[in-house]
Amino acid sequence: MQDKRDHGAEAAQPAIDLEAGRRAFLRTAGMGTALAALAAVGTTEAKAASADYDIAILNFALNLEYLEAEFYQRAVYGVGLPSSLTGGIGTQGGGVRGGSKVPFQNPVVQNIAAEIANDEKNHVIFLKNALGSQAVAEPIISLDTSFQALAKAANIPGTFNPYADDTSFLLAAYIFEDVGVTAYNGAAPFITNKSYLAAAASILGVEAYHAATIRTALFSQQNGTVTGITGLISALRAKLSQAADDQGIGASESTLDGGFPSPANIVPTDPNSLVFARTPRQVLNVVYGGIGASQGVFFPNGANGGPGFDALLKATGG
Repeated sequence: MQDKRDHGAEAAQPAIDLEAGRRAFLRTAGMGTALAALAAVGTTEAKAASADYDIAILNFALNLEYLEAEFYQRAVYGVGLPSSLTGGIGTQGGGVRGGSKVPFQNPVVQNIAAEIANDEKNHVIFLKNALGSQAVAEPIISLDTSFQALAKAANIPGTFNPYADDTSFLLAAYIFEDVGVTAYNGAAPFITNKSYLAAAASILGVEAYHAATIRTALFSQQNGTVTGITGLISALRAKLSQAADDQGIGASESTLDGGFPSPANIVPTDPNSLVFARTPRQVLNVVYGGIGASQGVFFPNGANGGPGFDALLKATGG
């Protein structure tokens, strides 16, 4: 399958002007009542911190998109992102450890994987264009020992190789996709600019499509062992985020209460059928593999936070 973009398209796509959007937002907030005008007034430090949240959130999302894109690109095409898409501020030349082409046997799974790979690459392109010179570089990413470490922590028996076959690939994708959905949903309340909020909501929708597709592909196998493994993965993610914010694909984990007793749990939601949300700190707990960790598992040396990221973590309880 051909990538949806060529390098010419990457270069031609206009960047979102963060500062222009922010100025427009503040002008709007300053119009109308005197109270609205006063609400926009604060110390220089407070203004800077608020302005940095949007950048910090987009850079946080970029770290996650780097991770997903590198995994899918290698699984589908056998190669990762080009160097033209991995530069930026922060630690340079991190590189990716592991990852290889999956010997797909099911053409449906292969086609799904190719579409997701292209979407995740496009997300990297979009976010880097949005951030411009403030985009962080790709950090060191582990796509080898990380999966084995999480599998062991989740009590999954045997040696887990995500590149061995179709089902192993789907289970590895399952690890990522639900995390992306909760990350974008958790960050949304802290985005100040409506244009960026709309963009984040759109990416959240795409990640939710991906997650549901992966969950459906796994559920369609009607394999008790596979269903059980999704439950173990979800239980570990919930343990690391320290909240009841995850569910496997089995009927026993469905939140349906008083409704038709579905044997499937394709859409993991709370009792109100709302999607789960995780703060940046909770997401880092999952991808680092430890509560309060500063590095580990998928990001051996930590993510590249960028401007305002420490303030964002503090503001969101990290």
